[in-house]
Amino acid sequence: MKIRIATRKSALALWQAEHVADALNALPEVDSVDLVPLSTRGDEILDKSLQKIGGKGLFIKELEIAMQAGDADIAVHSMKDVPAEMPDGFCIAAVLERANHADAFVGRNGCVLSALPEGARIGSSSLRRQAQLKIMRPDVLIEPLRGNVNTRLSKLDNGDYDAIILAAAGLERLGLQHYISQQFTPDEMLPAAAQGVIGIECLANNAELRAALEHLNHAPTAQTTAAERAIAKTLDASCQSPVATHAVIDGSAITVTALVAMPDGSESIRDSVQGPVVEAENLGVELANRLLASGAGELLADVTASNG
Repeated sequence: MKIRIATRKSALALWQAEHVADALNALPEVDSVDLVPLSTRGDEILDKSLQKIGGKGLFIKELEIAMQAGDADIAVHSMKDVPAEMPDGFCIAAVLERANHADAFVGRNGCVLSALPEGARIGSSSLRRQAQLKIMRPDVLIEPLRGNVNTRLSKLDNGDYDAIILAAAGLERLGLQHYISQQFTPDEMLPAAAQGVIGIECLANNAELRAALEHLNHAPTAQTTAAERAIAKTLDASCQSPVATHAVIDGSAITVTALVAMPDGSESIRDSVQGPVVEAENLGVELANRLLASGAGELLADVTASNG
């Protein structure tokens, strides 16, 4: 079997695609693996917020078109960038073992959040991160930040910001973990759904390919991913909504925690559920419904109205 991987061209996307390629090359049924690097609208339009141009789905649309056209067989994604509702005809056939779920605080000269001066400028275009930063430090200014990891780090080095927030997993995968000043615990900052997870997408009707990809699927990660993505789906939240969630497995039990917050940190709703790990996805739905009963729907509607 020959497999062509559609991937974005950023250093992190290529690292992830090559990581999957190495795993595929170890399978006896796979003869060769080739990368098909593509540019996406999400990578090309950097002067507008993702909310304004269509959300994080813009990072994967061109990759799906390549699969539909027969130019690629699979696409490799950061699962936090994949919309909770998959397009018809596509599926996530496998997820790899979750890497670091945490958000990383990258301060100039190793500065940590508590040491920032009043009114410090922090770069982040994520409403989820903004809301939780504002809960911890209402005085800081959150300013938009787009681009790949190296672009964001260079803007910090150039003095555009006093600190920036990035996914720890991305920095670690690129060997840039020395930039991390502190890692937030889930109590401080809940991550995005499936943050740190690499997913493999393919056409849903390709049974032979799906059977091969199943060998790469990490079951515990699939369960936590299902729980976390069920929350986003039930809340009808986009990848840019101020929704955070984290699931943890302990033996045969899973604990799922989620947060919905106003971007300015003025209001937040947080809740958790626990149950059998085999009920992971249902527990995510249950938690989302509890959040809705506590007013999460109205809060998200206010956020949508104020952010266009």
